[in-house]
Amino acid sequence: KHKMEQLENDNMAEYLNEVEVRVLGCLMEKEMATPDYYPLSLNALINACNQKSNRQPVVAYDEATVEQAIGSLSEKKFVWRSDAGRVFKYSESFVKNNNLLTKEAALLCLLCVRGPQTIGELRGRTDRLYKFDDLAEVEYSLANLTEMGLVTKLPRQPGRKESRFAHLLAGDVQEEVAMPQAVQDHAVQPDQDRLAQLEQEVVTLREELQALAQEFANFKTQFD
Repeated sequence: KHKMEQLENDNMAEYLNEVEVRVLGCLMEKEMATPDYYPLSLNALINACNQKSNRQPVVAYDEATVEQAIGSLSEKKFVWRSDAGRVFKYSESFVKNNNLLTKEAALLCLLCVRGPQTIGELRGRTDRLYKFDDLAEVEYSLANLTEMGLVTKLPRQPGRKESRFAHLLAGDVQEEVAMPQAVQDHAVQPDQDRLAQLEQEVVTLREELQALAQEFANFKTQFD
């Protein structure tokens, strides 16, 4: 079991909760992906946490929830608030505190905002943050993070070809149990039904639009 006391910052003796992990991960991500819009205002940070894309799980944190996480992370010296502008801006100091390389920070923040992933998934999803030359470079960086006690390699799940990696900022990882294929198929069915319904609605709207266009064309002929 990895202990956070391995980190240079003694404040990591206490693990982060899931909201703190998401807030910290988003700050790390935006610092690398959109430096021109960093540090983040509270509203921008809330939007980053609640993104529908590139997030697992998708959440809907309110202002009070994010502010509480910011307060806790600030006490640990992982987040700083700037009072320079008209609104408060927030930035992370976790990367600097722990002397992480950009490639290591990219992998860690991706694990924070998207959960456990394979080496291939991590390489494919870090392009906006850091461009790895190959899978071996990803694996080497993950090994460094593992040595620091920040990341762990999970046991390979039944039916999966590759093992996944997960962060340890929130403590030991509780790996979900893989569902049997029949259960997965049943779970996918409602989504397929909704998609079919949406496609039918699009077809119906297109037909109605064509009908309106024809009526308008007929109406115009009366004045030709």
